[in-house]
Amino acid sequence: MTDYLADVKIYDPSADEAVVKKIVNHLGIALRNKDSSLVAASDPEELERVKEKWCGKKLGVTGDAADKAVAAVAKAMAADKTKSRVTFYYLVAKELGKLGDL
Repeated sequence: MTDYLADVKIYDPSADEAVVKKIVNHLGIALRNKDSSLVAASDPEELERVKEKWCGKKLGVTGDAADKAVAAVAKAMAADKTKSRVTFYYLVAKELGKLGDL
């Protein structure tokens, strides 16, 4: 858990540990596999899954707002070659103003 929180704090120094923990619990078994624990921001299909499953189903945001949030986070994390799914999801939720809904 501390590794996830430390990674999120690179992008949001005031990250809420309780929110990060909720995302970790939501992702569950996906975090056990190295490949599924990362987001491939260069893969359009991957970004569509993030928009559909995280933005749409979990956060209730679709369309242009979801597109913009995912694009903004992908740009913010562009220099990071291994984009943690927990960090990516946290930042998308923050971008959408949905951290409090988790």
